[in-house]
Amino acid sequence: MNLTVYDTKEEMAKAAAKTASDALKMAIAKKGRAAFVAATGASQYHFLEVLTQDPSIDWSKTTMFHLDEYVGVSSQHPASFRRYLRERLVAKTRPREVFFIEGDAPDPEAEARRLSEVISKYTIDVAFIGVGENAHIAFNDPPADFETKTPFIVVNLDEACRKQQVGEGWFTSVDEVPTRAITMSVSQIMKSETIVCVVPDLRKAKAIKNSFGSADPSPMHPASILKKHPHAFVFLDRESASLLDQKTLK
Repeated sequence: MNLTVYDTKEEMAKAAAKTASDALKMAIAKKGRAAFVAATGASQYHFLEVLTQDPSIDWSKTTMFHLDEYVGVSSQHPASFRRYLRERLVAKTRPREVFFIEGDAPDPEAEARRLSEVISKYTIDVAFIGVGENAHIAFNDPPADFETKTPFIVVNLDEACRKQQVGEGWFTSVDEVPTRAITMSVSQIMKSETIVCVVPDLRKAKAIKNSFGSADPSPMHPASILKKHPHAFVFLDRESASLLDQKTLK
């Protein structure tokens, strides 16, 4: 794992976008195509804005997988991650293939199985992810399942995760936030050739300290598993890194 701190969110976003761009272009150069995973949330705004303006990426040779989605939420809901990705990424880049998680599918377990079967045919070249205030990656809240090999799973969302969605303005109250989601599993995220993890803001500082300031990965701090990935790049700003000691930052 490589962890780097930047003075501003803009600098962080540019560096993360360059790493993501390089990974996509390298895969296209080697294989003629690239598959990637896209995350959502307020933490990804600047990163996706920079990345989608990169003219050097041939998006027509890419396949996009969707990281997570609420159960029971339509694609038109203001908080829908499908809507977020359509507006902020897909409409701007037009990948060759897009595999969305249909959160309002009548059978969430069947939807997870469908996506698991599809993604099993691909090597994921780069995953764009963030870290939640409770240290989750995707919707793998603590204690996260580090053992399951199933690519997509249905999970229950904990209270801290649901409060974060209200704090970011996606819902007006916790009661409105769905209690379940379909998410890419930890093991599937870790199978990605490269992971680009973008984590700005002071509200993430405790999660960053708990995940990367201690010795061993723990399901209680799901993002800590990234320390085991040889090509995971964690991009922080001064606020999100504010509780880390200098030894960690070296």
